Amino acid sequence: MYDLLVVGAGPYGLSIASHAADAGLSLRVFGRPMASWRDHMPRGMFLKSEPWASNLSDPGGRWRLDVYCAEHGLTSRHAEPIPVEAFASYGLWFARHAVPEVDERTVTRLTYGPGGFTAVTEDGEAVHARTVALAVGVMPFVEVPPALRGLHPALVTHSSDHSDLDRFRGRDVTVIGGGQAALETAALLAEQGTRVRVLVRADRLRWNDVPPPWERPWWQNVRSPHSGLGPGWRNWFYSERPGLFRHLPESTRSRIATTALGPAGAWWVRDRVEGVVEVLPSHEVTAASAVPGGVRLDMRSRQGAGSLETEHVIAATGFRARYDRMGLLSDELRETLASLPDGSPAVGRDFESSHPGLFLAGLATASGFGPAMRFVQGATFTASALVRGVRRRLRKTPTGGTIPMPAGSRWDATPSPVRH
Repeated sequence: MYDLLVVGAGPYGLSIASHAADAGLSLRVFGRPMASWRDHMPRGMFLKSEPWASNLSDPGGRWRLDVYCAEHGLTSRHAEPIPVEAFASYGLWFARHAVPEVDERTVTRLTYGPGGFTAVTEDGEAVHARTVALAVGVMPFVEVPPALRGLHPALVTHSSDHSDLDRFRGRDVTVIGGGQAALETAALLAEQGTRVRVLVRADRLRWNDVPPPWERPWWQNVRSPHSGLGPGWRNWFYSERPGLFRHLPESTRSRIATTALGPAGAWWVRDRVEGVVEVLPSHEVTAASAVPGGVRLDMRSRQGAGSLETEHVIAATGFRARYDRMGLLSDELRETLASLPDGSPAVGRDFESSHPGLFLAGLATASGFGPAMRFVQGATFTASALVRGVRRRLRKTPTGGTIPMPAGSRWDATPSPVRH
């Protein structure tokens, strides 16, 4: 039986595995390394985060993105975006150097029994561990507007369904959303000759400013410090103090996790959209139906009701981390999880869920530890704190002992979580 099973091999899973191996834990790591970046983002996209805020985490800090770039003749400079393909390759390089061998099989089911957890792989092997770190990324949490659900994938897809956009050359596509995924997808579509428009609920598009120079007068740094989530003291707090963020009132945490760093396009994609892509602000899809040749979208706007027909719809509408979307957990295990009012799973100070021994990482913990958990930036804090929590849990349970089943709300999260 292993001390720790890491499920997921993206930036969070690989960082956790590196810290766990350094701590001397016996572990297994499952998942296709950097799968979201390799399989669910079209070629030509760039990383929105700054290169210096996009490091995976190893305890010695040896395997940083700038080191990878220097070894491979790539540029890693402030305010110069990194291609997604390069970042995915960096993650694979990190996995080779900083992580024990990764088993690329998918874990299809996770159950709990006396002594710990059992993970079942896609080919039926059962692997046993005393603790589990669930770092499954964003793909289980894909969010599609209710009006679009149920239509065939030939007509409606999510932006994360595409590793390339070639199939849409010469076609008519409508992108729904006002964030980076929507705007960069629209730009790539337009640049390949697709007729594309963007529907946005907001009254206008919002764009991130060009970041201030890295080297600048001290008083500018004091007034608006750099951070992994952008300049300014508020972003610095979210980025650098997730442990303190956890102590904010629950309602405040949930609101910030939902609204902070809201939909906006990167400064470097603005010229590729404005004046190039048709944008329909203040439009909300109320219904959608299949029609000959594509999809009919019924919409509501300031001008009243209307409709349009398009060959395909791409919903760039993000992800919503709800506990009930964690489908690889057995029903019995999933129902032991306490949740917050927004439906996300509640976690304690070391990322342990309400089920002893089950730890969570990444987007699922944003309502607990803040917006940094939506970005690679959060991996460093998570890996260190989570592995510390795993070691604490293992010390409470002697080898061969039994991790106790959940009992009421006897865990260390504050305030007490509620089921919704």
